[in-house]
Amino acid sequence: MGQQRSSRSWAKRLECTVDADADYENTYVYGGHKKPEKRSADLETSAGILAVLCGWLGSHHNIGFTVASRSAWGLRGAFWPILNRVMTGCVWMGVQMYWGGLAVRLVLNAIIGPKFVFMKNTLPTSANIETANLICFFIFILALLPLMMVPPEHLQLPFRIAFVMITSTLVGMLIWSLIAAHGAGDLLATSATQHGTRLSWNMLYGMQSFIGGWLGGVLGQSDWTRYSQHKNGALLGQSFAAPLTVCLTAIFGILISSATSSLYGQVFWNPFLLLLFIQSDSPSDPATRAGTFFAGLGLLASQISLCIVLNSVSSGMDLTTLAPQYINIRRGAFIILVIGIAIVPWNLVNTASTFLTVLQGWSIFLAPMIGVLLADYFAVRRRTLHLADLYIGNTTSVYWYTAGFNFRAFVAWAMGLWPLLPGFVRTVRGIEEYSGWTDLVRLNVFFGLAVAFVVHWGLNLAFPTRGARGDSPFLKLDIGLLGDDQQLKDREQKALAKDA
Repeated sequence: MGQQRSSRSWAKRLECTVDADADYENTYVYGGHKKPEKRSADLETSAGILAVLCGWLGSHHNIGFTVASRSAWGLRGAFWPILNRVMTGCVWMGVQMYWGGLAVRLVLNAIIGPKFVFMKNTLPTSANIETANLICFFIFILALLPLMMVPPEHLQLPFRIAFVMITSTLVGMLIWSLIAAHGAGDLLATSATQHGTRLSWNMLYGMQSFIGGWLGGVLGQSDWTRYSQHKNGALLGQSFAAPLTVCLTAIFGILISSATSSLYGQVFWNPFLLLLFIQSDSPSDPATRAGTFFAGLGLLASQISLCIVLNSVSSGMDLTTLAPQYINIRRGAFIILVIGIAIVPWNLVNTASTFLTVLQGWSIFLAPMIGVLLADYFAVRRRTLHLADLYIGNTTSVYWYTAGFNFRAFVAWAMGLWPLLPGFVRTVRGIEEYSGWTDLVRLNVFFGLAVAFVVHWGLNLAFPTRGARGDSPFLKLDIGLLGDDQQLKDREQKALAKDA
């Protein structure tokens, strides 16, 4: 009995606190979420128009991704897209912390000089990481930890500072490379190695790869847009500013790679490796040490920002849904960090090319999920939601469907996914022989999203659900109104009359 009381006492101590006047409970249904409310913040991440659409639920209803998913997938079914986001967040957290460690090494190389640049490696080859890089990896984590303690709505100033540092680094590297190489180099003048249909397919693949790399952030846009002070506060950043800066960054990268290839006789597509090579080539040169020091600081700010925005905070928000009584956003962020360390990310970056191919191709799983989300909100529900029903974990909720699962969403997701799997497997195995399946997977973002959208919409037309139309505010659960069928019919009729 004493041991039971002791374990209960520790469990009680580990519970997340709630506000004294809270009208919610830390159950999986509430997930520690308060009544939807507006907060002042202007954090914006995007991949163009998809980010605007996916973030609409957050900016207009003040709900995060975990809650927004319930309308399409069901109160229990929503765990599936949430788990997908958490998994990708854990892996990318580890990979980006490794790159952050390289940024730390750039800074320390510049400060300490040749002694650190050429530090003796005491680790075996099988470790897949050098001693200096391992030290810098953990130094980066120590630098990251304080910012992970900052609430998301208070991150504007740190991110603005990081933006200035990153922009200065990119512009500085571009100017230096173009002047040093007396132009953009020969890479830009190289003719295409493919022509006709093959070239067209590869161009389309490049476009979807660009979008696919951002799908994890796009899918969870509501996690950030719900902090917007105004309903359309994030539109300018999502639809114009961020896509423009991302495109400019890509152009800068191409120009820098082309110019430096003329200087060093090899192409560096990774800025960390380029700067580390420059340091090893001229370790004692004062100008080299100064330039790489400031460039390293900019890249360090970039990796810290990415780890927070795309991984720790976003995935931490998702984790709160799994065990809200014990996990809040901050604890979830630390769990993501620990898992990111545990996966030993340098093994993934330095050896597991197949695994990285799978990770980069994860968009084939995420694109249909975006299609389901957009079809459910824009086509099926016409941008209306019964907010309180998103927090009711029983049959009285219009989003309970069948035992908490909406089969329409799962069928639509599967239909958008399965045609892509053959080509995906061929890509992972490195099969170069031409196949129509390979061409299809090159369009996985557009194909998966479109198919899932159409199928989900069609299934809802064929098998309509109660409460599909109409909206209602967030109300306390003790009012006992939201599961009443007659009231649901009244709300639907009002919505239909409004549409007419």
